[in-house]
Amino acid sequence: MLTAGAAAGALGTLAACSSGTGLSVGGPDSSGDKDTAQARPARPIGDGSTADTGPQPHQPTPDRLKPGQKPPQFVVFSWDGAGELSNKLFSRFRKVAADHGATMTFFLSGIYALPESKKTLYRPPQHPVGASDIGYLADRHIHNTLQQVRAAWLEGHEIGTHFNGHFCGATGVRNWSPAEWRSEIDQAMAFVTQWKTNTGFTDLDPLPFDYHKELMGGRTPCLEGQSNLLPTAAALGWKYDASSPGGLQIWPGKVQGGKIWDFPLQSIPFPGHSFQVLSMDYNMMFNQSAGNPNGDRAQYGAWRTQARDAYVAGFDRAYTTNRAPFFIGNHFERWNGGIYMDAVEEAIGKMAAYGDDVRFVSFKQLVHWLEAQDQAVLRKLRTLVPGQSPVGGWAEFLGAAGSRSS
Repeated sequence: MLTAGAAAGALGTLAACSSGTGLSVGGPDSSGDKDTAQARPARPIGDGSTADTGPQPHQPTPDRLKPGQKPPQFVVFSWDGAGELSNKLFSRFRKVAADHGATMTFFLSGIYALPESKKTLYRPPQHPVGASDIGYLADRHIHNTLQQVRAAWLEGHEIGTHFNGHFCGATGVRNWSPAEWRSEIDQAMAFVTQWKTNTGFTDLDPLPFDYHKELMGGRTPCLEGQSNLLPTAAALGWKYDASSPGGLQIWPGKVQGGKIWDFPLQSIPFPGHSFQVLSMDYNMMFNQSAGNPNGDRAQYGAWRTQARDAYVAGFDRAYTTNRAPFFIGNHFERWNGGIYMDAVEEAIGKMAAYGDDVRFVSFKQLVHWLEAQDQAVLRKLRTLVPGQSPVGGWAEFLGAAGSRSS
């Protein structure tokens, strides 16, 4: 089971555990057996585990805000670990995404492409060879995960990284140096790009992307270790990091000398409480059942509603005021009877009903939109605090800034 640290304060428990228009992403089947059309014939890379198939399908063209135009409401649903187990949650949420014209970010754990029989290939920093604080997948689940990753990318979803061994706490990733982060990333890359060699599977097509070019961001285990990850991420040319905990619902900015977009999980209203909660399923569970993933069954219905309503409240606060992009983190887990999976699915439906200016995007797509904007407009948007609407309305607030060039 995943482990996590905990911190209690003015925002409540912020423990973090990490194992407009909507976008058309096609219509995936739930099994992962069917792919959408590729852009061009595959050019195998390395041992054929991956292949260059050209530009990713179903990617929107970033639209630059016009002077005085209200920003769309962006929502990013992201998934830590992204393995397809017997509960079939990866395929479930590909279907949910298709139903709502959404794309998402899947942070793949590299060891989810590595058989346990080959675990000695993993040499985690500051830990024994083959060690991991999350379990290796059974071979059949690796097989299913690779199918899901392939199908997800062809549907327009992003494949980021959740690194490998998920080491948290006093002996975890918070102590890693930039060089050790580079080792962890190189190994995650190798496990994803050499799965054919490591698994021996011969009945699967290659993943349809060059991961060295495709990978542009990730989320650290338990939202720890970001400070020493960032220099390595910048050196690798990554565009964003999604590892900050407890961020405010404001427009994002850049860190690491202006090289990396900082996309934090956010503090959002928690119905029934005076404190806020982190916008992640684990933190809902931690607050509701004191970190017990099998809490009081009699409370499941109330907790599911509370989790759903927390997501919707965070969304509503942004949508009706500063329009800051809203970030939600999840795991493919059935904590407390799977109520958080149901809460997320219900929340997506409620958000989609708000209107055509809601855009469910990946972090990759959000980066491309942000970088297409007049940076003076983004600086002005960042002056709006959570729950603050622009004085005089959007036309007045962004009229002058939006008329200047970047």
